[in-house]
Amino acid sequence: MAIGRARIPAMTLTELRYIVAVAKERHFGHAAESCFVSQPTLSVAVRKLEDELGVTLFERAKGQVRVTPVGEQVVAQARKVLSEVSVITELAREGSDPLTTPLRLGAIYTVGPYLLPHLVPMLKEQAPRMPLLFEENYTAVLAERLQQGELDVIVISLPFDEPGIETVPLYDEPFVVLLPAAHPWNQEERIDPLRLAQENVLMLGAGHCFRDQILTLCPSCARGTLAAGVQETVEGSSLETIRHMVASGLGITVLPCTSAGAGRYSERLVTIRRFTAPAPRRRIALAFRTSFPRQQAVQAVRNAVLSSGLTCVETLGE
Repeated sequence: MAIGRARIPAMTLTELRYIVAVAKERHFGHAAESCFVSQPTLSVAVRKLEDELGVTLFERAKGQVRVTPVGEQVVAQARKVLSEVSVITELAREGSDPLTTPLRLGAIYTVGPYLLPHLVPMLKEQAPRMPLLFEENYTAVLAERLQQGELDVIVISLPFDEPGIETVPLYDEPFVVLLPAAHPWNQEERIDPLRLAQENVLMLGAGHCFRDQILTLCPSCARGTLAAGVQETVEGSSLETIRHMVASGLGITVLPCTSAGAGRYSERLVTIRRFTAPAPRRRIALAFRTSFPRQQAVQAVRNAVLSSGLTCVETLGE
């Protein structure tokens, strides 16, 4: 007598991509847009997969979608499968030449605009046939996209601890103070970080790791904890927005040295001062999946950064 075999559900990589998209967007329409298909096409495929598996992956309600407990487990496994598939694809590409296919590079907002003008020309010399796809975002978003295989390499500020992710330090970057031209500190060569608490310090909004680094340097610079008589901390959406506010005389700010940009305004409007030793600083690094097969591409980016000529940083070469 023959023993029956359990039926294995016939699922496709496309269906796995669809359920990952729905779990991420929490909306079938938005998920369909991100997958470049119509909503009916995606909905039918997701329902087909649920029927094949015999479970409900998503609770559907008007205007919202919730992932069921079993759906969370299936989606997590789907992400792993898709990540491994991307490794296979990258291995095939590396078999030809790891420096001839696009590299998806991400960077935090406070690094990208100031590193890219130096990095791109140098990388163009060292890997002329490797196009660069670039994205700026918050550290948490970049980490998620790296884990999901949507980015290949990201440039972040340490510490950065993610499972399955390797980091390689690039350079140490000191912080500087940006002052309105009429500020009395312009009479001094260097500024003690402890004096920041006396001032109206303009900072980036929540979500930026550089904001957290400033608050580590000056905890009392947080909104609502400043000394009596000092204005509340004003937040900006970008370092460039904050620079304009300093130029207008609204307050002072702390910047990474690569973004200080002495030439952006004449000294008639803003000036830059360094901190007293030991100057506060941050360490910038590359992060990439340990399984990422295009190690030559990662090394090319690292070499380009180290030889890019950033003037105010201390590079961390081999």
